[in-house]
This record gives sequence, structure tokens and C-alpha cells, in this order.
Amino acid sequence: MKLWDIFRRRAPSNQEIAAQRLRLVLTHDRANITPGMLEMLKDEIIAVISKHLEIDAHKVQVNFTEDHRETRLVADIPLQPPRKKS
Repeated sequence: MKLWDIFRRRAPSNQEIAAQRLRLVLTHDRANITPGMLEMLKDEIIAVISKHLEIDAHKVQVNFTEDHRETRLVADIPLQPPRKKS
């Protein structure tokens, strides 16, 4: 994706979608993590963080990314707003 593509706000082409999916598959393959293992990691991350913070467990997303040949596990964990004390 090029910089000017961001400003045009066009839908990604089929080629771009296919390339993105291929990158995702290759990243998962290189990390040697099955979809089941990824789901188990997600559940465990939710369990641990929920002990300390209020989170929206239904919106947690855990994915792999690859940047400069480094594979990273990235978790997007939305926090719940703090409850008012009565």
C-alpha cells in the first residue's frame, strides 16, 4: 500500500487481499502455531489480564505480524471504563 492510497480511501483490490492473506498464512507457518494454539493463547491472556484489569473479553484480538523477518504476537485488548464507586 502506498501513502497516497490512504487518502483515496478505496477498497483494497483482490490482489492486495490475497497478498495479505498469504502473508498471514506464512507468518503463522513460520511461527509454527496452529489456530487452536492461538485460541488457547488468547484465552490464557484474557484470564491473566482479567485478574488485574477490567477488559472487554469479547473484543480481544490476538494475531501474528511480521516485520523485517521478525514474527510478533500482537494482542489488542480493549479496557472497560472504570466503574464508579458508590
